[in-house]
Amino acid sequence: MNADAISWLRLDWPSLDQAARSAALTRPVQTVAASTRESVAALLADVRANGDAALREITARFDGVALSGFEVGADEFAAAAQAVPAGLYAAMQQAAQRIEAFHRAGMAQPYAVETAPGVVCERMIRPIQRVGLYVPAGSAPLPSTALMLGVPARLAGCREVVLCTPPRKDGSADPAVLVAARLTGATRVFKLGGAQAIAAMAFGSGSVPRCDKIFGPGNSYVTEAKQQVAQSGAAAIDMPAGPSEVLVIADGGADAAFVAADLLSQAEHGPDSQVLLISDDEDLLQRVGEEIESQLSALPRAGIARQALAASRLIKVERLQDAFAISNAYAPEHLILALREPRAWLDQVEAAGSVFLGDYTPEALGDYCSGTNHVLPTSGAARAYSGVSVSSFQNFVSVQSASRSGLAAIGDCALTLARAEGLDAHANAVALRMRKVAA
Repeated sequence: MNADAISWLRLDWPSLDQAARSAALTRPVQTVAASTRESVAALLADVRANGDAALREITARFDGVALSGFEVGADEFAAAAQAVPAGLYAAMQQAAQRIEAFHRAGMAQPYAVETAPGVVCERMIRPIQRVGLYVPAGSAPLPSTALMLGVPARLAGCREVVLCTPPRKDGSADPAVLVAARLTGATRVFKLGGAQAIAAMAFGSGSVPRCDKIFGPGNSYVTEAKQQVAQSGAAAIDMPAGPSEVLVIADGGADAAFVAADLLSQAEHGPDSQVLLISDDEDLLQRVGEEIESQLSALPRAGIARQALAASRLIKVERLQDAFAISNAYAPEHLILALREPRAWLDQVEAAGSVFLGDYTPEALGDYCSGTNHVLPTSGAARAYSGVSVSSFQNFVSVQSASRSGLAAIGDCALTLARAEGLDAHANAVALRMRKVAA
């Protein structure tokens, strides 16, 4: 494949009608949603009905390994600690420290306010008691995800942290994932992957405890499983966090090699990933196309990246303002502003999971060690969801108290509203007390 062979990635936005524009921005997972839903529903039902027995059969079928038990024991944790190189361990420690610094700075605080004389309203913060973390380890184990989820869970004060990660062919868990889990203080780790892991944490399976809320990214099956268990009321979830995606807005001064590298860094995640470049500069688009092919030839995961590129686009617009309009409608998981004055454009961003400013802020920094969280909304969910934070692992409980004088001060307001809504019992609950106060 040469630069001309990927010319089909290039689109001239002003020349496209609405249908063509919608097709250009369709995520790969959106075209297979129906079959995914059916497969996931069957897996969830099996685990819900048959617990650990179903998990053993499904794990043998999809992961190719027969496990009698799923929980990681002390011996395997000890072996993992010995297997992880010192340099990798130090890097994970450094990343965890930055993640903690960023998330600690943004932690919500309880507060109280007197809304009327004698009426005090408060907000308490309580940790979610048992949370389930999903750490992918398919074609590429992700110890960084264990840090991204485990650090804010620890800061929130969650009593029990359950982590699931797929087993390897020899029946062990990835050592780096186990070490990362221990760094964050995860309570229990299970060798389970895919939709079946989500089912185990949502319903409980015998060995895996039922969790109140489930977190983590995954492929389309994991994401669909999370959404189905949330819809059933079995467990809450953090957000839809499916196949990775990045959108780059670049001007003519951007470094084409940098831009191509950023696009490929997300394309190599999986064949259902999507990457988009939008620019007002024709020459830059041409140079990025050439760089993509040049860098692809040296990537070990080039085959995966090429599949992702089939649903990816290099889009030419007339003005950079048009690029931001497209981006806000698309609501990307990752948004890179490869612009000469990126911060000056930041106010134009209305919907994105995480934003990366300038030529020297590759998305990979956010994936690993800048300190922000890489568990982010995908498939347009950034229009309404935010990335994982400490508050994701907490409940916020409102409290109110009224003295006799406080009831007298606001009681008439409550009576008027209750009677307007025709809710006489509501009104009576206030009126009885007001008469006693008046007496």
